[in-house]
Amino acid sequence: MTSSTELAGASEPEAAAERDDRHGDTTDLVADEALLESEAGLLDVTVIVPVQSPEAEVEDVTKALGEELERQGRSWEIIFVFDGVEGRAWERVQHLRESLGSQIKTIHFKSPFGESVCLTAGFERALGRYVVTSPQYVQIDPLELGPMLEKLDTPSGAGGSDFVIPWRSPRVDPVLNRVQSVFFNWVIRQIIRGQFHDLNCYFRAMKREVLEDISIYGDMYRFLPVMAFRQGFTVSEQKVRHLKEWGKAGFFGLGVYLRRFLDIMGVMFLTKFTLKPLRFFGTLGGIFSAIGSAICAYMAVEKYIYTEPVGDRPLLLLGVLMIVLGVQIIGFGLVGEIIIYSQARNLKEYRIERIYE
Repeated sequence: MTSSTELAGASEPEAAAERDDRHGDTTDLVADEALLESEAGLLDVTVIVPVQSPEAEVEDVTKALGEELERQGRSWEIIFVFDGVEGRAWERVQHLRESLGSQIKTIHFKSPFGESVCLTAGFERALGRYVVTSPQYVQIDPLELGPMLEKLDTPSGAGGSDFVIPWRSPRVDPVLNRVQSVFFNWVIRQIIRGQFHDLNCYFRAMKREVLEDISIYGDMYRFLPVMAFRQGFTVSEQKVRHLKEWGKAGFFGLGVYLRRFLDIMGVMFLTKFTLKPLRFFGTLGGIFSAIGSAICAYMAVEKYIYTEPVGDRPLLLLGVLMIVLGVQIIGFGLVGEIIIYSQARNLKEYRIERIYE
């Protein structure tokens, strides 16, 4: 950086030239930022469609949603994210790109990474003020998109929403699937104390700020409304007409239910104990330690009152192991509290809607 003394000692033409260069750099930077801001709000709606099957109905999705958005007078684009698949769906999307131009974008992964990664990759290239996520087939009546977007148009303080999720009613998928879905959503409602009835439907509409503030990974895309609700966004449900459903009917494999259980545990931890890890690990460790202490107390009664030998009994080892395990789990919670304390200035669990001064 050139000091003011050096400028004073330089010739007037040189100093003027340097000032012009600086002004030019600043003007270019401001222009670049303005261009980026204008591009970010260029379109009304971006639709992100993860494609995970060569038989995806890309043409039907484009026709249904595109015509509805055109009818509403909204500018739009659709981003198809191919999750390691090609085949007929890829060829059809190329034809759509030839006919619709920049309204159709494609992202292709060499191998499958899951819907969370598809959603993140699509959002990074989205130009819409609103983001709609859609399955790879026409699951919901496209006419339902209008009321969902109208809720986003309305300010939150006037009854609008930041995030609108559908509630398929009536549903057309098999009864057994519906029963499993009802139970799954009931468990989630008990955990978060929210009124969500259909988190299994991925036809959703949200403001782009939602995805800017929330990180999704793994299978957490299905719990995005829960995370948005926890972050302070206004999340509402909209009853929609269910047209059809892809996927397996009946019971799923044991591994699927195990993953869902772990996902629910993850949601419970993230929504209740993110900033209070000692409460979670302390409770869990206390339970283990209490069980171990009870076992060791029983062994003490056996030894000192009934004079029974306990040194070679596995139950004594189990009791000691439970106590040690409980203390270790509590230690994890203490380490978590130390991390939270050291990073407290960088953590933000709230969202300010407006400030009155």
